[in-house]
Amino acid sequence: MSKVVKIEVKDQDPIASLRTFFKTVLQTGDLAGLLAAQHLPMRSAVMPTLVTDPEKLDGIDPLAPVFPINAAKVVSKLTRKPIGGRIAVVLRPCEMRAFIELVKLKQGSTEEVLLIGMDCLGAYGNVNYARFAGANGAESTLRFYQNILQGKGTTFEDFDLSPACKACDHPIPENADLIIGLLGLDMNRSLSAEARSPAGEALLERLGLPETQQSEDRSNAIAKLLAERLAYRDEMFVETTEATNDLNKLMSYLSACVNCYNCRVACPVCYCKECVFVTDVFDHEPSQYLRWARRKGILKMPTDTVFYHLTRLAHMSTACIGCGQCSNACPNNVPVMELFRTIAHHTQRAFDYQAGRSLDDEPPLSVFREKEFSEVTGGKD
Repeated sequence: MSKVVKIEVKDQDPIASLRTFFKTVLQTGDLAGLLAAQHLPMRSAVMPTLVTDPEKLDGIDPLAPVFPINAAKVVSKLTRKPIGGRIAVVLRPCEMRAFIELVKLKQGSTEEVLLIGMDCLGAYGNVNYARFAGANGAESTLRFYQNILQGKGTTFEDFDLSPACKACDHPIPENADLIIGLLGLDMNRSLSAEARSPAGEALLERLGLPETQQSEDRSNAIAKLLAERLAYRDEMFVETTEATNDLNKLMSYLSACVNCYNCRVACPVCYCKECVFVTDVFDHEPSQYLRWARRKGILKMPTDTVFYHLTRLAHMSTACIGCGQCSNACPNNVPVMELFRTIAHHTQRAFDYQAGRSLDDEPPLSVFREKEFSEVTGGKD
C-alpha cells in the first residue's frame, strides 16, 4: 500500500498551506529547485517559475484555475540535457502526460525530476480567467474552490471551464511520484499527499507528516467527476464527428483558420525543430495562386489551412493528450481541441495506446508488431 500523509490546512486557506508544504519540500527534499505555477506582478498572470530560494515561493498557486502554457514544454527544455541538480516539478495531469510523451520522444528525461501532480478540477481559458481573477488572483483561486465545495459549480457569469477540461478523462495524475489529493476531502481542513514511487515515498519520509489513509469519499468523488467528464467527452465526440464527417463540413469547420500556427506552437507534444509549413514547400509562387483561382473563379486566402490541420492530425493524433492549448491559443476560436481529441481518441484506441500513460508504452509506428491490424494486412493471428 502506498504511503499517504495529511497536509493540514490552516485558516481555511489551502493555497497558503500548499506554499508552506512546498517550502518544506524545497528545504528538506534534497532538491536544487522547484517548478510550479506562480502569480506574477502583472495582472492575472500565472506562469511556471523555477524557484531555488524557498522564500521566493510566496506567490506560487498550483491551484489557480488557469494554465496559459502547458508546462511540459518547459520541463522538456530543462531536462533535455543534465541540469546540474534534481528538481521537483508541480504539474497538472495533462501536463504530466505530455511530459511523459516527450520523454518517450527523446525530448526530455525523468532522471533529475521529481514529478508532483495534483487532482485537477479544471481551468478557464486565458481570456475568461482574466475576467474571473480580476485584480486579485490568489483570492479568486480560493473563490473557485469554495464555490465547488459549496456546490455552486464552476460557471462564472457567462462562461465555464474550457471544453478541454470538461472533457478531460484523466483528472488524477496517476504517473506522478507524489499526488496531492483534493477530491473527496474538505479542502478547508486538510489535503493529502500520496507517494506513487520510491522517490515519492522517500520524500514523505523526510517530511515527517502524519500518516493517514485515503477514504472512500475520495474514491467516490473521483468516480463522480470522471463520469461527468466522460459524458461530456462522448457527446463532444458525437457532435464533432457530425460536424466534420465530409470534406465540405471539415472546410466549413476550419474556415476561420488564418494559418497563424498558434496551435502548433502551443501544442506540448509538437516537437519538430522545423515544421514543413514554415519552409519553402508552402511558399507558393504568386502566379500559382492565380492559376488556382482561375480553376473555380475564386480562391480562399490563405490557402492550405485544411491541409495544415490534416497534416497535424496525421502527425500528432497518436501523441495528443487533450490539454486544449491548441484552442486556447487560437485567435479565431476555431474548435481545434474538439477535432484533435476526437481523432486522437480513435487513433489511439486503434493502436491500444494512451498517450502519456506510461514510459513503458512504446509510441505507435515506432515498433513493428507482426500481428497488428491483421484485418487490414491479411495476416493470420
